[in-house]
Amino acid sequence: MQRKYIFLLLILLLVVIAVLVDLPNPPQAVNSIMGREVQPVLGLDLRGGVQVLLQPSEGFEASSQNLDDASKILENRSNALGVSEQVFQVIGTKYILGEFPGKTNTEQVVSILQQTGLLEFIDAGSTYLEPGTVVQTDFGTKDPQQPASPDETGSTSELPIYHTVITGADLKSVNVTSDASIPNPYIAFTLSEQGTQIFKDFTTQNVGKYLAIVLDKKVVSTPVIQNAITEGEGSITGDYTVDSANELALVLRFGSLPVPLEVAQSTLIGPSLGQDSLNKSITAGMLAFIAIALLMILYYRFPGLIAVLALAIYIAISFAIFKLIPVTLTLPGIAGFVLSIGMAVDANVLIFERLKEELRSGRMLNQAIEIGWKRAWLSIRDSNVSTLITCVILFWYGSAFGASIVKGFALTLALGVLVSMFTAVVVTRSFLHLALDRTKFADHPKWFGL
Repeated sequence: MQRKYIFLLLILLLVVIAVLVDLPNPPQAVNSIMGREVQPVLGLDLRGGVQVLLQPSEGFEASSQNLDDASKILENRSNALGVSEQVFQVIGTKYILGEFPGKTNTEQVVSILQQTGLLEFIDAGSTYLEPGTVVQTDFGTKDPQQPASPDETGSTSELPIYHTVITGADLKSVNVTSDASIPNPYIAFTLSEQGTQIFKDFTTQNVGKYLAIVLDKKVVSTPVIQNAITEGEGSITGDYTVDSANELALVLRFGSLPVPLEVAQSTLIGPSLGQDSLNKSITAGMLAFIAIALLMILYYRFPGLIAVLALAIYIAISFAIFKLIPVTLTLPGIAGFVLSIGMAVDANVLIFERLKEELRSGRMLNQAIEIGWKRAWLSIRDSNVSTLITCVILFWYGSAFGASIVKGFALTLALGVLVSMFTAVVVTRSFLHLALDRTKFADHPKWFGL
């Protein structure tokens, strides 16, 4: 009996927490604990936003690993620059798809993506390059440590092609700092072991010449090599504010893209279309719940009513988990969640059918509840584990092949199955004991549809 009351208190506590989280405007305490405003995260198809298709710039080839790395770098950089809830995924062997829910300014999103962060230290020789000058380099044509020949880079008849000594890939750390001797904030960096050696050799041989620092083919500064730089440390100075220095540091800190990208296509999905899809999804979910509730009550009577209550608790807990993680809800994700409602009811059906069998055999009601649950548990466990295995496979498939639709469906279904197992094993069982342990079945056979 003591254990039953402990379970009931646990259920009550979870329900209270879930309801508080599920509120349209959760209490400030919830937001403080999570460190953010706890609100549902809607995907592009429900919220509207910008969808951008990226491809390697003309003249560059990218391996599948290059595209995977670029996708991760873009995602990290976009988060750091204030573009949250975005999704980047590799499509096929050539494209990266970027989705920005809630964004309506296509140009703003594209400008963020075009900050490729390709940092190059180029050999300017005796030529001083003004900051802002656009230059051509031999990086991307062959080994960046070896100058390209005119046959490989095309004529130099129009613009000179400068040799890239090292790139941002050789950066080990990047930080914004300040110094009393320098009027503006600047970016301090350290190089990797390989970069340090290359930089040491080059600066030793080119003292007195210019070394231009170039970001995305645009000159940032052109310092003179005063002496050999052997420790692998340097700085990027210029007319920076704290904000602009931090933004540049973020672009560099998350690494240069392994291959330059350009926008192949951009699409603006209107919020009205997303809101219409959301409204229809909510309506479908409500209709599904009502249909299931009616079926359970009509067929199983009083236990069916308890199942409906447990189902409501299941929905409240699941939605709270979606908000807390948070899970990005899309149309396929909602479909997975609605499907998991059916899985939750399936467990109750198994329990109630076993309960009826035990009552027909003459068991006392409290015994029938316990025995019926134990005999149904193996079937519940096996069916749910099978579904979870399928979800894992679907999630892996979605991750491996860039199918976010499949990932969203698998994730919401898996979370729903886990919560449904809890509600079937703990909630339904506890409620049945609480309501029926002191009830005589012989006095109320119609309560159970018998």
